[in-house]
Amino acid sequence: MTVHLLGAAEIRALAAELDVTPTKKLGQNFVHDPGTVRKIVAAASVTADDRVVEVGPGLGSLTLAILETGARVTAVEIDHRLAARLPQTAADHGVEDGALTVVDADALTISSLPGEPTVLVANLPYNVSVPVLLHFMETFPRLDRGVVMVQAEVGERLAAGPGSKVYGAPSVKASWYGDWRLVGTVSRMVFWPVPNVDSVLVGFARAHAARGTEAERQTTFRIVDAAFQQRRKMLRQALSGVLGGSSAAASALLESADVAPTARGEDLTVEDYLRIARAAASLGG
Repeated sequence: MTVHLLGAAEIRALAAELDVTPTKKLGQNFVHDPGTVRKIVAAASVTADDRVVEVGPGLGSLTLAILETGARVTAVEIDHRLAARLPQTAADHGVEDGALTVVDADALTISSLPGEPTVLVANLPYNVSVPVLLHFMETFPRLDRGVVMVQAEVGERLAAGPGSKVYGAPSVKASWYGDWRLVGTVSRMVFWPVPNVDSVLVGFARAHAARGTEAERQTTFRIVDAAFQQRRKMLRQALSGVLGGSSAAASALLESADVAPTARGEDLTVEDYLRIARAAASLGG
């Protein structure tokens, strides 16, 4: 199967055909450079043996690069016009029947995926990138690796470790599921329209064993949200509302979890937060 990728002129022609005006709301900055989409696919180590889910395929430039490897693709697209056109684009560019399945839906609401993909590859807009990633990691445990292109600010936060200036709730929540790292940068000039921010590639590998139960995850995430609601506050203050209702009660629980009450949320690992959650559960919190 020889798949032909999209170029800049064809992307503009497709957009005109569909009367698509790229919007900031949907994060529609279309990649028009074949080298860039192949770079993303290579970073994800996609092979012909893989079943890949792509979120937000848009006009299909990254989709075709994934299909070029021989992999099967499930593409989730919220824009009805783009979802309806994508199968024809794939067929016109040499993709064999059955290689592409398009799901016309909001990625934040879906609970099942045809083909049970194990690899995630996507170009995600700023406003939904973290919610989409966390939703997919929670909902589809078979997803064990992937690469996403996101705005640099989002990617750096996802890959940040404790103590970093950009370490925050998304960093902790992402690390619940596995390891996240920066694996590349992307030039602004490969997009149409050209964005006013930089983009990066973030790769992830899911942990081999679940970190905790679903109930523990929910409790941990609630504690994480409280810890980062007001940065630079000591945990005994930041967590008082969710750990006993007072600084004294929070301090006692934190100490039982072997966490210093004077520590700050940005200093803790996901394992620290899980210990706090377990301590709270043991006391009926």
